[in-house]
Amino acid sequence: MYEASESEFHSIRSSFSETGRLFPHTSFDGFDSLPSHFSKSVDFNLTIADKKYFKRCVFVSILVLVFVPLLVLLLHFLSHKNQNNGGSKNLTLALSQSLLFFDAQKSGNLPQNNQIMFRGNSGLLDGKEGDVNTDLVGGFYDSGNNIKFTFSTAYTVTLLSWTVLEYHKKYSEIGELDHIKDIIKWGSDYLLKTFIPPNSNSTILYSQVGGNGNGQHGTNQENDINCWQRPEDMKYSRHVSICDDSAADLAGEIVAGLSAASLLFFLDSDYSKKLVQSAEKLFNLVNNGDPSHKQEMYTKNDACGGQARDFYNSSGYIDELVWGGTWLFFATGNTSYLKYATDNFVAAEEEELVSEKGIFYWNNKLTANAILMTRIRYFIDLGYPYEDVLSTNRTDLLMCSYLSNHKLSKTNGGLVLLKPDGGAPLQYAATAAFLSKLYSDYLVLLSRTGGSCNTDTFSVKLLQEFAMSQVNYILGDNPMKMSYVVGYGEHYPNNVHHRGASIPWDGKWHSCAEGNAYLNSKDKNPINVVGAMVGGPDKNDIFLDERNKPLYTEPSISSNAGLVAALIAALHNPPKSYNDFDDGANLGIDKMSIFQNVHLN
Repeated sequence: MYEASESEFHSIRSSFSETGRLFPHTSFDGFDSLPSHFSKSVDFNLTIADKKYFKRCVFVSILVLVFVPLLVLLLHFLSHKNQNNGGSKNLTLALSQSLLFFDAQKSGNLPQNNQIMFRGNSGLLDGKEGDVNTDLVGGFYDSGNNIKFTFSTAYTVTLLSWTVLEYHKKYSEIGELDHIKDIIKWGSDYLLKTFIPPNSNSTILYSQVGGNGNGQHGTNQENDINCWQRPEDMKYSRHVSICDDSAADLAGEIVAGLSAASLLFFLDSDYSKKLVQSAEKLFNLVNNGDPSHKQEMYTKNDACGGQARDFYNSSGYIDELVWGGTWLFFATGNTSYLKYATDNFVAAEEEELVSEKGIFYWNNKLTANAILMTRIRYFIDLGYPYEDVLSTNRTDLLMCSYLSNHKLSKTNGGLVLLKPDGGAPLQYAATAAFLSKLYSDYLVLLSRTGGSCNTDTFSVKLLQEFAMSQVNYILGDNPMKMSYVVGYGEHYPNNVHHRGASIPWDGKWHSCAEGNAYLNSKDKNPINVVGAMVGGPDKNDIFLDERNKPLYTEPSISSNAGLVAALIAALHNPPKSYNDFDDGANLGIDKMSIFQNVHLN
């Protein structure tokens, strides 16, 4: 065997350096096909000068060989674990807490297993006011006040039901499936009470319980607006707002809520059937085909929604009717309802305010409805004429807009400002996170890596990162270093605009006059309403934790529904196998449960 001398060894090393071949190059550089300049076997005469250092070198090498792989495996495990919980955030905890907020908002006779210790039975005379004599006990208090709005309740029931239809496997794995179904049923039970079909008289819809009493802001009469009092302490008369079937937006949202809930409770066939029948009856009453029949926004009529204008002022009604028709299609499988939705979708787009485009919340269902129509096109083949009608263009444009720095305003801290001139921005960011993550899951089911719109493109990864950026902002990754979900993390709002949380639960009755002292107190709330997402910061990422500034500190059931949707979508359960995404089971999404009543020919 050839033995290289010391001078030849130096010559060889120099040759490597000069030719740049000290590190191997990939095959595309053209050098791998050339013959080697050197023999394939070189023997060197090496001597060990110091055995002590040699043993130390061997020992260190063994440690490196053993512990580096272990370190890599540990880092991989921790990284995987963090991914399962949405980065460094414990999404399971945040989700469980956010559901507790709905328990804290329950009105009526509370169940014996009620876990919210500062809440008791309340609103037991709701529906008994003046000439009104009906049962409106139950439902949810909307926010930090004691008013019950049918519009926001129906929206909440619809959205929460949608999340369960998509992600019931995730809810089940974290032990929250029964919990959220109980919350939804509490809402759907109440919705059934708000719709009275016509007998000899016209249809009745109850849009609100509580408010200004006689409707005058300046009245001295105690009511839900001027009285800062726990629901359990209310003694004043609670006003009931009444509508007829001209309240098309209110009716459409009730239809959507009842229809979506019916899909969850299919095992209870009697209850599910009751929900569907009520939804169909109401939808057909509102859309009776009579040209003289009036359709309008419920807040346009003083008796119906006059008191709701300051809270849930509707800007249109066609999107709610399209929304209701779409959910009725899922609930019944009757394509006539889908035809109604597709036939009227363009009209809903024309009605949509410019400032509302790309937003999904209680006042605009069109953005979410486009996602549902895309879902139909992706996963079931309805054939002509729906293939052309169920376009994915709007959905793809929406996804591109979420990722566009030119089209989307953001705070310096990264919060999207879908309504830059409005307050309480977290509710819009939460639903945007939900829709983007949900759509990315659809694409994964289709084995797609992304999509395009006009000249822009988007990827599944970017959609997931966008969704997580908004969720993480809400949970504390923001300039204030504050979690905007009460009870989550170490730093969260202490002065939430919430009557029940700001007054001590001390076994005493507190009057309205006493309540005002608590409203204006500088002390932090004696009770944490755990799981409540507050309105959020301003466009400069500044948050004022002040009880008398509700734009910053007031939670609501509609905004918390969006939070729940974002959290369950973002929650990533590790699949047992990456080889089976056909039905979405290992992805945590159910591809077909929403179509359980759709029977294709």
